Amino acid sequence: MPDAGPGRATAREAIALLTGAAGFTEHRPPPSPLPPDGPLGWAGYDAARERASARTGEEESVVYGTGVVGDRACVVISFEFGFLGGSLGRQTGDRLAAAYELALTRRLPLVALVATGGSRMQEGMVALTQLQRVAAASTRLRAAGLPQIAVVRDPTTGGGWATVGAGADVVLALPGAQVGFAGSRVRPPDADPYAYSAEGQFAAGQVDAVVPADELADAVTDWLRALWPHEGLPAAPVPGALSAAGAEPGAGACKGAGAGTGSGGDTGSGGDTGSEAGTPSAAGRGPAARLPGTGREAVARARDPRRPRAEAYLADYFAVRLPLHGDRSGSTDPGLLCGFGLRGDGQPVAYVAQCGTPTRPAGYRAAARTIRLADRLGVPVLTLVDTPGAANDAEAERAGAGAAIADTFAAIAAARVPVTTLVIGEGGSGGALALAAPGNTHVTVDSYFSVIAPEPAAAILKRPPSETGATADQLRLRPQDLVDLGFARSIVG
Repeated sequence: MPDAGPGRATAREAIALLTGAAGFTEHRPPPSPLPPDGPLGWAGYDAARERASARTGEEESVVYGTGVVGDRACVVISFEFGFLGGSLGRQTGDRLAAAYELALTRRLPLVALVATGGSRMQEGMVALTQLQRVAAASTRLRAAGLPQIAVVRDPTTGGGWATVGAGADVVLALPGAQVGFAGSRVRPPDADPYAYSAEGQFAAGQVDAVVPADELADAVTDWLRALWPHEGLPAAPVPGALSAAGAEPGAGACKGAGAGTGSGGDTGSGGDTGSEAGTPSAAGRGPAARLPGTGREAVARARDPRRPRAEAYLADYFAVRLPLHGDRSGSTDPGLLCGFGLRGDGQPVAYVAQCGTPTRPAGYRAAARTIRLADRLGVPVLTLVDTPGAANDAEAERAGAGAAIADTFAAIAAARVPVTTLVIGEGGSGGALALAAPGNTHVTVDSYFSVIAPEPAAAILKRPPSETGATADQLRLRPQDLVDLGFARSIVG
């Protein structure tokens, strides 16, 4: 296990980065001494521990206690990499289990500042089984509806990444951190180092945001405000209609996956600040628009590049947005935005927003992850529907499109928190319906929803292309039709 480098923050420096002047109260578990040279009798282990303690001033590789981040109390765990590479031994497991129990008893969120090389070899299987203890403690905290946030520092590898790190509800990473299950000494010699970096893990959908150290306290504060255990929150308000008047083509289109650093949009910052809720966005608000007269007009208006997209609606709706990134299975979908946000009055709302592109399996998995997390924490959900349909290429099939869509349907169906849906553009078949709230779906005047788009419908019916418009009329897909059919509760705008 490598020693700490000269520029690597200690456990207590990492805590101070978050708590600042608010302070930190350390806790310790009851004493539980190890036998001489540890459970394996590993020659020189006691001496190695003594040297590590003299070098760091710590008794073990983990420090834990209660602290205040911003204005939110929480339990904080911080790894000391200088103590035997931040490795997990039995006494480390004692401290981690006690920290999770402290959060459970006091009903506080848990924030883990992780820097570890994995399990401690000198304790063998006794060390390895601490991962099971951590997983069990994390599961109990999750069942109690308490959030877990991990900040992965350099390095975070092995079992520490696979439990405390990747097992958290939200994973933030410091720029340039080495992050991965395989440490630098055990991975293939020709392995791409980018895959084991914070930025690489963000690109693969395993990390929600890469946050510079000087922005970390603000980012964690916002996340604690959004995820703080809630009870009895009202349904997410229906967003106001945005006008296309004066908007550039593609106004509010979703930004790409990006590099995952810095601020802005949903590209991996700790949080971005939008306009105050209820104020006009760049797309602007105009007088109530007229309803489309025909089905073909409804489709044309939904496909108009000047129509406001998800990004514009989210910027108008939230004061602060906190993206969740990726499906935790190695993929991302830039055409679907997920996360939590704070409205102007401070109310948290989780969001899932389609961006007008065919939604990929990774997008549906990320949506289901977001909805289930919101449900567990008591946070209402807003979904914005806008897709011509689910991605139907061969790669989407190989990636499990059907299973991912089914899981999203199930997440909505099982949600105990209220889910609000606004259809802001195209509602293309089951790929759109998977994100629609039964009984609480609303539509804009620039939207349509259909069992299938008019073009493939005409093809299936063996009609010539010239009859596509008539087919659109027959499908009764206009906003007013959707209200008449009982699918939509109201027309916004």
